[in-house]
Amino acid sequence: MMTPDTWQKSSYSGGGQGDACVEVAHRRTHIAVRDTKDHTYATLTFPVAAFTPFVEALKRPAQEL
Repeated sequence: MMTPDTWQKSSYSGGGQGDACVEVAHRRTHIAVRDTKDHTYATLTFPVAAFTPFVEALKRPAQEL
């Protein structure tokens, strides 16, 4: 189990250096998402219940959105 603010890189990090990706952190009531390459960019946060639908929407082809 991850502790709050422990960032985990996606297993789908891509080729090369594996930095074409995002990281997620589980917080008490939210899931945080940040850019793997530059941690100074803004961090997105989602309520826990909204995170799964967000990820599922990303997987759908653009024409379905």
